[in-house]
Amino acid sequence: MNIIESLQWRYATKKFDPSRLLPKEKIDILAQAFNLTATSYGLQPLRLVIIQDKKLQQELTKHSWNQHQVADASHLLILCIEKRVAETFITKHFENVKAIRNTDDTILDPFKQQLITSFRDKPKEDITNWAAKQAYLAMGNLLTVCATEQIDACPMEGFIPEKYDEILNLSENDLSSVLVLPVGYRAEDDMFSKLQKVRRDMGETVIYHNADN
Repeated sequence: MNIIESLQWRYATKKFDPSRLLPKEKIDILAQAFNLTATSYGLQPLRLVIIQDKKLQQELTKHSWNQHQVADASHLLILCIEKRVAETFITKHFENVKAIRNTDDTILDPFKQQLITSFRDKPKEDITNWAAKQAYLAMGNLLTVCATEQIDACPMEGFIPEKYDEILNLSENDLSSVLVLPVGYRAEDDMFSKLQKVRRDMGETVIYHNADN
């Protein structure tokens, strides 16, 4: 399938086949796609938690408004944000840039200092909201990759982050859960897989501004 056919194929899977597991190579692709997601300033204020543990998934279902996709999916992906994006975090990013690209400090330092000052002056709530936007970028990227790899997925905001954070000890790593993505294979009797995709007409959603010829 081409990319448009793949996007037509995907849908928010409501019922997974709990007997089928994604192979490791598929999970590896999703992990790499997450890591390659574009983020603001390239800072990657994100972490991905990958769970394949039915007992733990069942426990998390209780804090996901009993949405059984969490328990029945092959794997559960949890997109988290870094709670502390400050000088140490930013400096580490630029050290990584220098190590990989061998860029001189005289080139990197002005931008590094600019970011350090900018984030130092931002209210904590603004940084949290900024980081959460990066998680949504990653979610969109993962959904597209799932479509091209024929992996079923269900993007979810409907869960209690505080409970996830507690059960998974995320706070100990200065992380907060933001989004949940069960992945796996759709059940044959998931009625939603047979429904025609509903979207607004492109004439209503796409605006073209073309230069005069």
